[in-house]
Amino acid sequence: MRTFKLPDLGEGLQEAEIVAWHVKPGDSVAADEPLLSVETAKAIVEIPSPFSGQVARLFAQPGDIVHLGAPLVGFEGAGSAQDDAGTVVGAVKVGTQVLAEAAAPVAPLGPGGAHGIKATPAVRALARKLSVDLAMVTPSGHDGLITATDVQRVATTLADLGPAEVVRGVRRAMAQNMARAQSEVAAATVMDDADLHAWQQDAGPGNDITIRLVRALVAGVHAEPGLNAWYEGQSGRRHVLERIDVGIAADLPEGLFVPVLRNVGKRDAADLRAGLDRMRADIVARTIAPEEMRGNTITLSNFGMIAGRYAAPIIVPPTVAILGAGRIRDEVVAAGGQPAVHRVMPLSLTFDHRVVTGGEAARFLRAVIADLERPA
Repeated sequence: MRTFKLPDLGEGLQEAEIVAWHVKPGDSVAADEPLLSVETAKAIVEIPSPFSGQVARLFAQPGDIVHLGAPLVGFEGAGSAQDDAGTVVGAVKVGTQVLAEAAAPVAPLGPGGAHGIKATPAVRALARKLSVDLAMVTPSGHDGLITATDVQRVATTLADLGPAEVVRGVRRAMAQNMARAQSEVAAATVMDDADLHAWQQDAGPGNDITIRLVRALVAGVHAEPGLNAWYEGQSGRRHVLERIDVGIAADLPEGLFVPVLRNVGKRDAADLRAGLDRMRADIVARTIAPEEMRGNTITLSNFGMIAGRYAAPIIVPPTVAILGAGRIRDEVVAAGGQPAVHRVMPLSLTFDHRVVTGGEAARFLRAVIADLERPA
C-alpha cells in the first residue's frame, strides 16, 4: 500500500481540518482527480490525487485536524509500495485529542505564576484523570501550589458548563495568529480624528468610506514608506516594500478573514470597489483562493462600521502597521472661531515599535488624515 500524506499547503501552514472526502475505500481514482477538501487558516482547499490507483484506506474523518505530513489516503496499485514522502515533514498525528495534548501550557496568574505551574505528581495525575488543564486552575496552596481541591473545584465547574467547543478553522487560526502577535510585536498605538466636513453630501464614490481609507493608507505610505514593510524578528531584517497590498479585515460569523487588495496604489476607486466586493462574495461562499488571503504589506480594520471609537488593533507579523477606523459621529468642533457640527472619523494606528518610530507613525497618521479631509 502506498500512503499519500498531507502536503505542504504553503505560507507555513502546519495543519488543516478535513471538511469532506470525495472518495471512499474501493474507489478508483486518476491522477489530479479531487480527493478531499480541507479547511486551512483562511480558506477551503481542494486536494487532488497525486497519482492513479485504488483507495484502500482513509486515515482521517471529516472534522479531524491533520498535521503536515500526516497520512491521508492509502492506495493500492499506485506504483511502488512505499509512502509518498515528497512533502512529509514531522511526526504523524491526527485528531483533536492530539491537538489538545500538544497545546503549550500557560502559567496561571497569581503567586508563583511567573515560575510556571506548581503541582505535585499526585495532583497532576488527578488533573489528567478529570481532564482538567492545570493552566486553568487558580492555586490556593502555599507559594502558588495547586491542590487536589483546586483541581476538583475546576472539574465541577467544567461539568456544570457542559462539553467545551473545540475551536477550529478560522477561529483557531485567529487564536494562533493573535498569540504569535502578542508574543513577538512591541505594539504601540497613536490616535487622532479626521474631520470629514469637506466630503460631498451625496452618496457618490467620494463617500465610499472603505475605499477612501484605502486611498488614505496609500498617502500615509508615500509619507512614511517604512510602515509598508515586513520585519523578520529573529534575523532582525526589514523589507520596505514598494507595492502596497492592503489586508482588509472582514467580520463574518465564522470568524475574522483578511483578504488582500493588491497593488492599491495603482488602481482607481471603481476598480478597488469591484475587487473588494468580489473578494467579500468569495469569502461568504468560502470559495476564495488561499493566495488571496496571503502576503499583505499593511492592514486596515474598519471596525467602526459595527461600533467603537478608538482601539488598539493587533499587528500580525511580518507586517508592522495596522490602521483602525472607528464609528463616524457628529461632533461639535471649532470652525473659524465658532462652534459647528462636523462629521468626525476616529483613527487608531498601531505600529511595531521595534522597527517604526513614534515620529514615523505620527507622520503617517497625519498624511492619512490630510487625505481623508480632502473633498474627494
